[in-house]
Amino acid sequence: MYLINGCKQQTTNVSDRSFQYGDGCFTTMLVKSGKIQFWQQHLERLQHTTSKLAIAPPDWDKVEQWANQLIEKNKPLMGLKILLSRGSGGRGYASEGCCDTQVVISAFDYPEHYLQWQRVGVELGVCKTQIGINPLLAGLKHNNRLEQVLIKQEISSLGFDDCVVLDIANNVIETSASNLFWVKNRILYTSMLNQAGVAGILRAQIICFASQLNIEVKIVEAVLDDLYRADEVFMTNALMGIVPVLKISNRCYQSSDVTAQFQEKLSQC
Repeated sequence: MYLINGCKQQTTNVSDRSFQYGDGCFTTMLVKSGKIQFWQQHLERLQHTTSKLAIAPPDWDKVEQWANQLIEKNKPLMGLKILLSRGSGGRGYASEGCCDTQVVISAFDYPEHYLQWQRVGVELGVCKTQIGINPLLAGLKHNNRLEQVLIKQEISSLGFDDCVVLDIANNVIETSASNLFWVKNRILYTSMLNQAGVAGILRAQIICFASQLNIEVKIVEAVLDDLYRADEVFMTNALMGIVPVLKISNRCYQSSDVTAQFQEKLSQC
């Protein structure tokens, strides 16, 4: 099911700048028992990204109304995606005069394998495909995800649940679609994302939870050896929640004590 600017339809103009240039942004949300989880944080992400990209903001109250129209109350879990495009207009890359922001909202079934991942954990490989350094767009969930497409193609050929993704300077950044956390001596670490990667909604919540749990957090530049030396590792995104990592390449992780604390904290939201 799709809503485009509040109307049920599944087609858009081929001149739309999201199609032409990836000129827009998006966020993907978990709906739990008929309620969008962390709605305010998702809204702030969209507002922040449209501001950074100088995209004319839509009527945010209407966006929330449209999103709620697609919620199926009888489903315990489902997903929603809000995608914003600058719309059609301008000439070439230039966007002067383009202020017809398009709001595309879609609903989809919850990926059931995430529930199993949460319970039993996953095994990760390490991608040979590395992502570029781009401080101008780092942290933003913009519509140009070609690096992630290439990463997913590689993962499909490797047979892992997912893979650790490095940037071209060999820093640990994320997985194909989630943020990474690791624990060493009960200190929580996560990657600095000021040069590459996506700053996830749940990533910010985990950092907040850590303060409530009196767990020290360090946001760092890290390499693979830092992950291999960790006591435990987990990955997060707004849909999958918190997923323990059992293994990266040949390194196995036996502990999940701290991970379980964060899973319990999230279950209370």
